[in-house]
Amino acid sequence: MSFDLDLFVIGAGSGGVRAARVAAQSGARVAVAEEYRVGGTCVIRGCVPKKLMVFASSFPAVVEDARAYGWDASIGSFDWSRFRKALHDELDRLEAIYRANLERAGVTIHPARAVLEDAHTVRLDSGERFTAKHILIATGGAPFIPEIPGRELASTSNDMFLMEELPRSILVVGGGYIACEFACILNSLGVDVTLAYRGPQILRAFDEEVRGHVSAAMRGAGIDIRTETDVAALHPAADGVRVAFADGGQGDYGRVLYATGRVPSTGGLGLEALGVRLRKSGAIAVDEWSQTSVPSIYAVGDVTDRVNLTPVAIREGQAFAETVFHGTPTKADHDLVPSAVFTQPEMAGIGMTEQEGRERGGVQIYSTAFRPMRTLFAGREDRVLMKLVVDSESRRVLGCHIVAPEAGEMIQLAAIAVKMGATKEDFDRTVAVHPTMAEELVTMKAPSRSW
Repeated sequence: MSFDLDLFVIGAGSGGVRAARVAAQSGARVAVAEEYRVGGTCVIRGCVPKKLMVFASSFPAVVEDARAYGWDASIGSFDWSRFRKALHDELDRLEAIYRANLERAGVTIHPARAVLEDAHTVRLDSGERFTAKHILIATGGAPFIPEIPGRELASTSNDMFLMEELPRSILVVGGGYIACEFACILNSLGVDVTLAYRGPQILRAFDEEVRGHVSAAMRGAGIDIRTETDVAALHPAADGVRVAFADGGQGDYGRVLYATGRVPSTGGLGLEALGVRLRKSGAIAVDEWSQTSVPSIYAVGDVTDRVNLTPVAIREGQAFAETVFHGTPTKADHDLVPSAVFTQPEMAGIGMTEQEGRERGGVQIYSTAFRPMRTLFAGREDRVLMKLVVDSESRRVLGCHIVAPEAGEMIQLAAIAVKMGATKEDFDRTVAVHPTMAEELVTMKAPSRSW
């Protein structure tokens, strides 16, 4: 059977773009359909604009420290509209690069929504149809707002980069990394921030000691964190949104941001009619080669709900293209993936948490918390946390967790050692770089506790 294309990719986010480019480099005929903007969640409405907002929000503290170091420094008011224009100019630049890279590789881009008609046929909302030997779904995920009265009054993370002006106050609903990152960003930009989370502690999937450390720092910075708190309904108010809480209380806020999770974007693609198996979450079920239950259809990235991180989606897209189009069977490695959360303070980690070690047994915990030199001199109460989870018998470092400025930069390098199987003695043999915060990773001699 002859096909119009060798590969049709639905979704031009990080995973889909990488797969399309690598496949096209083999000489394959490749097309991509994207209904919004090329670049996907990370580039357009996620990691990149959020990190730029993190940078923007960091300057008041820098100026405050500068005064403690002898500078006659001051900072004026923050001009959101000016920043917003520069932000979107940068996103336009990045999108143009993604487009150019696809086109340079010979990939055809269709600015349209695509649905599957059968195992080898894609229909665009323009009415065009294409047949392809292989179809890759890389449609990512979308923010989730629960079905509560007044849900239409809530914003999501997608909306935060499009605001015409900063609100005077905001209620952030959720306790995951997106909720906590935006709470810290907006707080540092001068917004009165309240964070409501229905669980007992924020950042549920992370190390318990790290969670407590970050939560205390966020409260110390002025964020009102209300745990075991849920929202019952939203109502219009004269100057924003009136929130009715499940405990009977209420409050008025300039804006309400829901960051209560994301769901895979699988609706309306025609998957179930074709027999593509979906998991309970709505994610596409795939095997270790990213192949679905329909052999000609594959899926990568957040739509599969494996490890929902941009670099992982890129690895999955690369592995798919190497396997199917370059004749090099390759599986994406989902083990020991480092991650960072750009709260203030920043946190990062890789591998086993202390609570996982406690349940497993046979581990030693090396942990230290201290006031770092830079902010100590400036009179701030900031504290850094460093932690290693070590196997008691093999001495292998099973986990590393950091709360500190630039924790993400530190964990990237520490992750190499952890991924290679370094032991605690390998860390100990490494000479410290002094004076740095990271030197504590190689100077912790005695375990804090054992499980």
